[in-house]
Amino acid sequence: MTYLKLVLVSLFWAGGFIAGKILVNGEVGPYTAATNRFLIASICLMTILYQVEKRFPKLTWRQWLLVLVLGLSGVFLYNIFFFNGLRYIPASRASLIVAITPAVTASLSAIFFKEKITPLRWVGILISIVGAMIVISHGELVSLLNGGITLGDILIFGCVITWAIYTLVGKLALVDLSPLVVAAYSSCIGLFTLGILGISEGALHSFTQLSWQLWAAILFMAIFSTALGYIWFYEGVRSIGPSQAAVFGNLVPVFAVLLAVFILNESVDVYMIGGGFLVLAGVSLTNRKNTQDMVK
Repeated sequence: MTYLKLVLVSLFWAGGFIAGKILVNGEVGPYTAATNRFLIASICLMTILYQVEKRFPKLTWRQWLLVLVLGLSGVFLYNIFFFNGLRYIPASRASLIVAITPAVTASLSAIFFKEKITPLRWVGILISIVGAMIVISHGELVSLLNGGITLGDILIFGCVITWAIYTLVGKLALVDLSPLVVAAYSSCIGLFTLGILGISEGALHSFTQLSWQLWAAILFMAIFSTALGYIWFYEGVRSIGPSQAAVFGNLVPVFAVLLAVFILNESVDVYMIGGGFLVLAGVSLTNRKNTQDMVK
């Protein structure tokens, strides 16, 4: 059931790229979109939390500090990078860049948690980075040295860094907090910080001006990509560990490219396909040992 949930989380997050692109194409401001997303998600999460716990759990100062970092990284900064990045690049391209997140997470885990990374895993990390460079440069790797990286690419790479932080700090928070508590409280913190920017952008005025299609995109992101996605992802982190849970992120670009082609009619070039395969091969090598452990 844990593995099934993580597969569905990957599908939800892939759909989140499509929904996010629909929002920015509909000229919804990035902070307005993020604020509405987490307003609905926070209400859902806090309602579920109260139904399960019959109260809102009190946290220690250490727990609040961890949850604060989670809210600022995985909610606030991630969504700023996410929605702004999608204004400049296709959803399928963005999802392939995000596919290097497991490799980055493994690298940071080795640095800060002293997790041992074998030579094979380092090879996987290198391959995934090369694959991402091919996707970003459309096969013109030299262009990366000549200003070939777009602002959208840089912003989406910010998603990679902030989600890696969210995953690793979450490992510490889950020592004595449930996935539901972590997801609900971090979502509320993210909502507060995003709300400040959203209000300045006119989120309250836009709240009643959105079409049903845009509201459908927001509701999908709030309920599936966020509420269910965050809870189930942290259940996976707690159950099988952050590296093993991150393996399922390999499915996100696969789902996202397929959805983008059928829903957004986005084109896919040979460099995106080739680079995408390298990214998937690299992150698979990076987590090969953990995948074998899961099979056992």
